[in-house]
Amino acid sequence: MTVDPITLSVIQAGLQQVCDEMDLAFSRAAFSPVIAEANDRSDGLYDAKDGSLIAQGAGGLPVFVGTMQYSTKTLIEMIADGRAGAPEPGDIYIVNDPYLGGTHLMDVRFARPFYRGDTLFCWLSNTGHWPDTGGAVPGGFSASATAVEQEGLRLPPVKLFKRGQMDAEIYAIICSNIRVADQRIGDVKAQAAALDLGAERLGALMDRYGDDVVSAAIAELRRRAAEQMRASVKTIPQGTHRSVAWVDSDGVVNEPLEIRLSVTRDKDALLFDFAGSSPPCLGPMNSVRATTFSSVYLAMRHIFPEVPISAGAFEPLRITGIEDTFLDAQYPRPVSGCAAEVSQRIAEAVFAALVEALPDRVTAAPAGTSGNFALGGHDPDRDRDFVMYQLSGGGYGGWSGGDGISNGCSTIGISKAPPLRSWNRLFRCSTITTPCTRVPAVPVCTVAGSGSTMN
Repeated sequence: MTVDPITLSVIQAGLQQVCDEMDLAFSRAAFSPVIAEANDRSDGLYDAKDGSLIAQGAGGLPVFVGTMQYSTKTLIEMIADGRAGAPEPGDIYIVNDPYLGGTHLMDVRFARPFYRGDTLFCWLSNTGHWPDTGGAVPGGFSASATAVEQEGLRLPPVKLFKRGQMDAEIYAIICSNIRVADQRIGDVKAQAAALDLGAERLGALMDRYGDDVVSAAIAELRRRAAEQMRASVKTIPQGTHRSVAWVDSDGVVNEPLEIRLSVTRDKDALLFDFAGSSPPCLGPMNSVRATTFSSVYLAMRHIFPEVPISAGAFEPLRITGIEDTFLDAQYPRPVSGCAAEVSQRIAEAVFAALVEALPDRVTAAPAGTSGNFALGGHDPDRDRDFVMYQLSGGGYGGWSGGDGISNGCSTIGISKAPPLRSWNRLFRCSTITTPCTRVPAVPVCTVAGSGSTMN
């Protein structure tokens, strides 16, 4: 079926609007400031057969652009071979396992099947950064972790909602393993409500234009995105462009980690080869495969922002050479720093490799950190625990047209520091430096930056 250009454009905007409304609903309803104020979340639509990206909210965290596609694909595969329950209308799966297409454990993903009649049309999915998922330290950024179990509760895909009703037993298991558990219901309901809203809006779009027309439009939009990315790739000079980026240390072993990258243009495709990068590390600066791929995708989105976002935009980008390196973490390697730190160094390697080839499009290296500061403890006056995040910005690298800005959000995110009023409203507590009495042997404060830890 051929879709006329005007209808195609309207449907493209409609799909984008569905995701943007999910983003907005999620942030407005979420309880945690890291989601509600810092917008550390993302929402999108994904193909029913292979989980490939259809559309993603413009205000979503860039690092999730590839991970949610990867995790949806993994969920579909696990359902097919019986490792996850078969979907029914109203079901919502929860998963945060980094090795199944995620980032770190604090990024919790929900996935909801969307049906038209009896047919599964697509998946709606979102990710929200929960303030805590258990583990050795409040907030999850344990700079001294040597196994993923020390970082928090790891969830495979399970149905938290079954036919629209939350499973109280599964929710109780989750709450029994995390700090400030009484606050999570606000984030859970917000995350689920965003998907419900997305289903409603997508249904209305399809009612208006018809299932066949929307399906044809999605296929055409993917084809055009691939075509546009190939055309963009052709503007890069032929040959191989190389770079090296560094992570200061893994937090446990005081030695730098090396990201070696060669980018080769082959006609209208780009090959990103990370062979020669450092092997898996002992500390939490390992990156899982999905995050590594997503870091490359988001870097190319920075370079060619005019290419519409869909799975088609990734087709000309081929990534190799990550096996047996710290960029392809396998269980039980700790990974809490992969999204907050390592992803930005991967993007930095892409920028460094292509800056001479595309001097009018690529900037010098930015600050290279999310500046995640997690603080937790116990307030004896109120007899309650607390966990908070503070996100700091950083400088951007200069470009051919001038200097970079002095303080922007991280390369892989859109998050900035939540206003003080949000923390005051949340805690109403003036004793936030009181050590955590529940786990007295661990640091109260952790900074996810090259494995640094504060006491």
